[in-house]
Amino acid sequence: MKIALMDSGIGLLAATAAVRRLRPDADLVLSLDPDGMPWGPRTPEDLTGRALAVAEAAAAHRPDALIVGCNTATVHALTALRARLEPALPVIGTVPAIKPAAAGGGPLAIWATPATTGSPYQRDLIENFADGVTVTEVPCWGLAEAVERADETAIDAAVAAAASLTPDDVTTVVLGCTHYELVAERIRAAVHRPGRAPLALHGSAGAVAAQALRRLGERAAPGAPVSGTLTVLLSGRGGVLPEAALTYAEGRLLQQPAPVRTAQ
Repeated sequence: MKIALMDSGIGLLAATAAVRRLRPDADLVLSLDPDGMPWGPRTPEDLTGRALAVAEAAAAHRPDALIVGCNTATVHALTALRARLEPALPVIGTVPAIKPAAAGGGPLAIWATPATTGSPYQRDLIENFADGVTVTEVPCWGLAEAVERADETAIDAAVAAAASLTPDDVTTVVLGCTHYELVAERIRAAVHRPGRAPLALHGSAGAVAAQALRRLGERAAPGAPVSGTLTVLLSGRGGVLPEAALTYAEGRLLQQPAPVRTAQ
């Protein structure tokens, strides 16, 4: 089994690590776009063009499924990606975990990029899935970019700024950008209020990985040998994981003993 994942940068690491944990024997193809990143400031049309190019580079390696490991790309390009690649190649998007977060019943906050915060897309998700729960949308200025660079000082500053916009009574935070899952524990520490129950965090990586297996009719096999290969594409060219990826546990997981295939 071969599963491809795509994003402009290392935000796809969370879903990639989730796939690796569920199926250590699966071959992985990671398709990034360093030439075109960041995608967030691009127009929807431009972003869709970049996403299609990155997806087609991955598709050339004949994966069984493609995960769009980026919330922004899912919002703007999922329809076009599915029109281009399905049914031959199942395409799985990444959606903020608002529904399971709202099931907890407490006030929740959605941390997302400024472009996504307040967008019709996110407002529709809140209306359809928040079930009357109080929701605060929190724009996280510069956080995704800081995570991408593994800039510790900038990460701390961006997390602190977003935490200051998060109401004290919030019991749950939805991580509405895949980059944020790489610094989830920092977010938990910044938002948790002394004397309150532990903060619940909801990312999308685990659900996306599980959905990819379901689309393929496969089961999780976490005890399988770590035999899956790893192929990295950088704007269509063969490469290696960016150095910043290895500062995160999810990136280091992919460096555990397993074959590394050099893309041609």
